[in-house]
Amino acid sequence: MRVHLGSDHAGLELKDHLLNWLVEHDHEVVDHGPFVHDALDDYPVFCLRAAEGVAAEQAEGQGSLGVVIGGSGNGEQIAANKVKGVRSALVWSEETAVLAREHNDANVISVGGRMHSLEEMTRFVKVFLATPFSGEERHSRRIAQLATYETTGELPPLPESALRGPADA
Repeated sequence: MRVHLGSDHAGLELKDHLLNWLVEHDHEVVDHGPFVHDALDDYPVFCLRAAEGVAAEQAEGQGSLGVVIGGSGNGEQIAANKVKGVRSALVWSEETAVLAREHNDANVISVGGRMHSLEEMTRFVKVFLATPFSGEERHSRRIAQLATYETTGELPPLPESALRGPADA
C-alpha cells in the first residue's frame, strides 16, 4: 500500500521513524516533508500535500492512505480535511484508529507527536492500515451525506425526529 506522510517540526522525529517502519513492512511511502527541523515551519505546507496525494490517488482508484503528524495533531487534521475527498481523523488510541476506518472510512489519520511515544504512534498506524471499512449501510449513508455536502454545499435533510421538535418527542 502507498502511504503519504506529512508533518511539522513537532512531528518530524515520529514521521522519520514511521517512514522507516512502513518501508520495513513493505509499504510504499511518499514523504511530503519536512526533511529538516525548522521550528518555524508551517504544517499546512506539508499536510496539504500529503492529503492531496491521497485524494488524487484514491480518485484514480488506488487504495492509498495518509498520516499527518504535528504537536497535537489538531491543526494537521484540520489541514488535511480541507482537501476535497479527504476524511481525516485525529487518532489517540488503537480504538480510535479502528473506528476511523471501520465507521468513517478515514483515508488520512492525524497523530500528535507531543502526545504519543514512537511505539504508540506506530501501533495506531499499524491498526489504521490493517482495518477495512465496514461498508455498513448506516456508515456508507453518512459518508455519502458528507461527500454530497462537500460537492454541492447543500445540507442533508433533517430526519423526521428533528422536525417534530422537543415538545413532540
